[in-house]
Amino acid sequence: TLLLFLLATVSISGTVDINTVGTYTITYTATDASGNVGTATRTVTVNGLSIGDFHQGGYIFYLDGNGGGLFAAPSDQSSAAAWGCYGTSIPGADGTAIGTGAQNTFDIELGCTTAGTAADICDNLTLNVYSDWFLPSKDELNLMYDNIGQGNVLGLGNVGNFGSVFYWSSTEYDNLNAWRQYFSFGDQSANNKFNAGLVRAVRAF
Repeated sequence: TLLLFLLATVSISGTVDINTVGTYTITYTATDASGNVGTATRTVTVNGLSIGDFHQGGYIFYLDGNGGGLFAAPSDQSSAAAWGCYGTSIPGADGTAIGTGAQNTFDIELGCTTAGTAADICDNLTLNVYSDWFLPSKDELNLMYDNIGQGNVLGLGNVGNFGSVFYWSSTEYDNLNAWRQYFSFGDQSANNKFNAGLVRAVRAF
């Protein structure tokens, strides 16, 4: 039986796209030296991602409905970083909505050359082979609190293991202040850019 198997020719039909949710059928066809044919069929199911899943080295906190979304790094990048450039207005760093954090971070890096600030830490981060991390916008930070933090809106608990202090967003309030959020109770407020806060980088997928 082993010899016949080794002499058989096997062909495979069907493919599986691991990046697309769905059910896939794979058919294996084996033909031995005498022309005898046998087939076997296997079904492979690719499940979708969910909020709170650990994906590409971080915790998903937002899904866009088209296969993409945002996830947070699994731990803090700093426990005492300033937002930076107190007294300087940063053009373009005022985006608040979901999807604006990356542009905010880019604009902060252009307008504030101080090393080691919250945005700079995220922009220069390489984690789990990825280097396109950024500081979340005001609304992105709030989703982190709600969905994978102490807000517990979805009943998942603090899966992101956030501290109960304040985290910086990438959204500037004015030349002296930027938006922060306390993860102990969810309050968002403007805070002096020179104050030290926690930093959690995020990434889009």
